[in-house]
Amino acid sequence: MLLPNLDAPAGSPAGAAATPDAARALPLQGVRVLDLSRVFAGPLCGQVLADLGAEVIKVEHPGRGDDTRDWGMRIGKTETTYYNSMNRNKRSITLDLQSPEGLRIVQQLLPQVDVVIHNFKTGGAEKLGLGFQQLKALKPDLIYCAIAGYDSSGPEASRPGYDLVIQGEAGLMALNGAADMPPLKFGVAVVDMMTGMYAAQAVLAALFRRDRATPDLSAPADKAQLIELALYDCGLMVTGYYGLDALLMGRDPQRYGNAHPSIVPYGMFEAADGPLIIAVGTNHQFEKFCRHVVQRPDIVEDPRYATNVERAKNRLSLLPLVTEVIRSLPRALLLERLNAHGIPCGQVAGLHEALTSERTRRGGLVQELPHPVAGRTHVFAPPYRLNGERLPIRNAPPTLGEGTRELLSRLLALSDAQLEALRAQGVLTLPD
Repeated sequence: MLLPNLDAPAGSPAGAAATPDAARALPLQGVRVLDLSRVFAGPLCGQVLADLGAEVIKVEHPGRGDDTRDWGMRIGKTETTYYNSMNRNKRSITLDLQSPEGLRIVQQLLPQVDVVIHNFKTGGAEKLGLGFQQLKALKPDLIYCAIAGYDSSGPEASRPGYDLVIQGEAGLMALNGAADMPPLKFGVAVVDMMTGMYAAQAVLAALFRRDRATPDLSAPADKAQLIELALYDCGLMVTGYYGLDALLMGRDPQRYGNAHPSIVPYGMFEAADGPLIIAVGTNHQFEKFCRHVVQRPDIVEDPRYATNVERAKNRLSLLPLVTEVIRSLPRALLLERLNAHGIPCGQVAGLHEALTSERTRRGGLVQELPHPVAGRTHVFAPPYRLNGERLPIRNAPPTLGEGTRELLSRLLALSDAQLEALRAQGVLTLPD
């Protein structure tokens, strides 16, 4: 099908579930993103940009959509808890990118797009006609963010990238957990999460670079920018100071579980009626902890425990003393004393308990929005606050293809007849 080649002006998002804050001016207002990614890292990058005000158009397969629409607990017909956790504030259109018509629609959208995100395996985008060189010919100042498992120029470029595999290969499982445990993965897909955040940072830098007009940063005629992120690279970054410790020592650092490798006492402890966190960070705090919290001045008066350096050396004798007295006291009393003397502490909450706590409710971190099938659905609010206000949820995580008709009509001036013809060919689906 021959599609009109229009360069229509950008319009504002028109999500059916938009909140009253939708008209609020946001930092990336006017930026349009084509999110061709799926699963976690790429979609999280897109969600960050959407939270900051970009119009993010999520392109999904007409039949199955994003893989994560089938992961986690079902919400309605096409969403799940997994999918919803990284697709708020976006719009969804469906396109078969392997069809000539689907590819042509993407190509015609390009002049109106600022950023493209994808996480195809290395070489996959080029096979589809969606590679950097192919798309920048249509959009000379395109910002193109490609996320893969491994270095695109290395021998493992074609390997698929999976968070759990990278956690193992990057040494993250070797630093997680207690010393007497086998290697342990993190509770969430931390490599995917950090890669998505790194990718969003890079896109923001590229947008800044593109739009910054100074004599010393005069851009060449070809202003397109290629951003490449590898899960493995980002996984290594997550090791942080543990990674540098390992290089300095020439071996793996010892694992301490919930304790701190160099500060004692600092970690999770069991009170008489439940766990709590106690973080004694200074010698002054330790003195107050011993004299006023556990009421054992003899401990701080012991020269083996007088300074943190000595406490770390003698942790094996100190921790049983501390653990025993903490276990004899109720958690509420401990927290009261710790807070009274300025010692960092907190109750260890269950996940549901934390999500439904007064602290979470007061901060507006979890909100309920209308859902066309489920009635209501929980959505995390963006964590960012600008000028004292939390950024809004402008659109709930979209149902599959909810924006196909509206967006393609608005941006490409496709008529209902053209859209119906494309649906009949299996190129796209349309909302009911």
